[in-house]
Amino acid sequence: MTDATCGCAPIRYLSAKDRQRELERQKLGLISKERQRELDLAKKGKPEPDPVIMGTPGLDLITLGLVDADKIPKYELNVEDGRRLAKEYSRVLMRKHRARQAAETTLLRLKKEAISALPEKLREKALVPDLTPFPANRFMATLTPPIEGYIDKVREAAKKYSVKEKLR
Repeated sequence: MTDATCGCAPIRYLSAKDRQRELERQKLGLISKERQRELDLAKKGKPEPDPVIMGTPGLDLITLGLVDADKIPKYELNVEDGRRLAKEYSRVLMRKHRARQAAETTLLRLKKEAISALPEKLREKALVPDLTPFPANRFMATLTPPIEGYIDKVREAAKKYSVKEKLR
């Protein structure tokens, strides 16, 4: 629902500097007239929000009838809940970040140990970075080896399909 259809004024634009100043004033208990008006409008004219479509429109779980929209829990969050959730989310992200850093550190340590275990001649060559570009005709890496004759079968099937389409 857009602002024009709900009958309320659009949210005003604030630059980053003005937004920061407004937040500092709010911490001191001072609220500008414009912000107070926004808060009042938000309190009184809040229509029931439509269920949020998650996924491709038309193929989401609600539209397909797999999930009942009434059974989706509705959350009313206050400021404290939002701050608590933000802190927990930050903790989770930091855990992931630290785990990734630890994995990268381990990988680099193992790489250095492997290079130091090489004979002197090979170690010197291993320390020189190879900056030659990959060949343009190089095939993409796959998890399984290519199947012999697979491309020919696909092309043949495509030709049969296109002939059937032309006959229709």
